[in-house]
Amino acid sequence: MISAVILTKNEEKNILDCLESVSWVDEIIIIDDYSTDLTESVVKQFVKNRKIRFFKRRLENDFSAQRNFGLEKTRYDWALFVDADERVTASLREEINSILINGTNNLKTSGFYVPRLDVVWGKILKHGETGNIKLIRFARKNSGKWKGKVHEVWEVKGQISELENHLLHYPHQTVSEFLREINFYTTIRARELFDSGIKVGAKEIILYPKLKFIVNYLFKLGFLDGIEGLVYAILMSFHSFLVRAKLWILWEKE
Repeated sequence: MISAVILTKNEEKNILDCLESVSWVDEIIIIDDYSTDLTESVVKQFVKNRKIRFFKRRLENDFSAQRNFGLEKTRYDWALFVDADERVTASLREEINSILINGTNNLKTSGFYVPRLDVVWGKILKHGETGNIKLIRFARKNSGKWKGKVHEVWEVKGQISELENHLLHYPHQTVSEFLREINFYTTIRARELFDSGIKVGAKEIILYPKLKFIVNYLFKLGFLDGIEGLVYAILMSFHSFLVRAKLWILWEKE
């Protein structure tokens, strides 16, 4: 049996579609970072699904702690982590159910990588940085913990397999939204690197974002995604620039 875990913070635009895509699981755990919009109201209006359990908890710039809190609240053997801006496709649902129905007693796998496709400005990006993303999102409840304050990963012990069908991801649907979000995430990441004693210089601040653009746009074939691929490659390079610039500033303040 499956518990879905969703983290929320001002997700009134996304949460209903997300909930509908996971309504087939046995319970839905929502960990809300004290949203100030209508997220909680939208969830409570989803009355046809009584499997939802809603918790409020401060994120405090630590996504792994938030996810691990959600993991602790689950009641079933398997956990499926879905972000509010992600959707479980019908084919992915069928694949997961088929695996558990046909192999629950003898299944040796502890967790599964789930492929994810980004849908940006109405277009699926099949290349570049996001073109081949696979994340451990479906695993046994007691198989491991989440690590990392941001860009966190689920460190699952034991055998890991890979699912064939995709999650759909709808991030940054406007450029202003993208800039607002990466400003938030890069601040957390810079602080995490600073706390680990990692330093950067001018060369890294300048060269790393440029090299990242070249890798994503040329070597990873981001140019095949058209203008959307170009804009996305530029913005992701800017993300890398902000992390290193903010990290340098933190050290300068010491």
